[in-house]
Amino acid sequence: MEEDTAIQGREDYGKMQYGCEHYRRRCKIRAPCCNQIFTCRHCHNEAMTSLSDPKDRHEIVRHDIKQVICAVCNEEQQVARVCSNCGVNMGEYFCGICKFYDDDTEKQQFHCEECGICRVGGREKFFHCQKCGSCYSVDLRDNHLCVENSMRSHCPICFEYLFESVKGTTIMKCGHTMHAGCYVEMANQNQYRCPICSKSVLDMSRSWELLDWEINATAMPEEYRHEESGSSAMTAIGLAKSSITFWDTSAVPAIHTTPVRLLPQMIKLQPQMFRFQPQMIVNDSAKRKPSIIASSPRREFSFPERYFCCLQM
Repeated sequence: MEEDTAIQGREDYGKMQYGCEHYRRRCKIRAPCCNQIFTCRHCHNEAMTSLSDPKDRHEIVRHDIKQVICAVCNEEQQVARVCSNCGVNMGEYFCGICKFYDDDTEKQQFHCEECGICRVGGREKFFHCQKCGSCYSVDLRDNHLCVENSMRSHCPICFEYLFESVKGTTIMKCGHTMHAGCYVEMANQNQYRCPICSKSVLDMSRSWELLDWEINATAMPEEYRHEESGSSAMTAIGLAKSSITFWDTSAVPAIHTTPVRLLPQMIKLQPQMFRFQPQMIVNDSAKRKPSIIASSPRREFSFPERYFCCLQM
């Protein structure tokens, strides 16, 4: 009994007292790629990817780690949970596949066989989506749009590889993924479309109702009042705070907004979508509003800075 207590005390020696900003652990790793010693793979990657010579930049493959150094007695040895020299438990949580050590078990670490790496948050709270290729919260089981290998890609905002990122990730309605922090920052910039597929990430039905109301409340110029659209596939150009409206959007099933800077290019590429044929697009400075010169009648139409360009999805 006393011997077991002594062994337990020796294994717990130095717990939570060693490590780095990323993990609490009682060992360091020797990187097989450059033969240098670091506390963890993140410390290695941060140091090696910031080298001045691009040819020397690299990241470690966690599964290739073979040697570790005990932080208590400095004994270098093969990967194992307990130090072969002093008997210290080098990590309260240990994964022999990922060569991963961590004393902070409140993270509820677990190894996912399908992902091939360790995750945090508790095994019972997550499931592995075979099509998406990653672990998702159980709340999303049969409750999300699957996109094949959606997590094995880079965040469309910061371009960090999502599959191995330690930052929180969110899944949008369209099935694409990005960092939760990047998602919040995108919303703070009044951007509500998926950067990949341009579908709305929020319920925008109220916004479309307000847009239709604003378009319907805009008077049609006398010279265009009795003209008809040449195609039933036309969608809408809505000009906020303007006296011109080209189409009614009541028949449009789904629409999304497009930045104002794209309007001149759209008119150049598809002039048949508009009721006039432009002869010239004027790109004024930031202090002036962009303008379009119509061929018949010859008249200048000034577009306000705030407007919506509505397209059929």
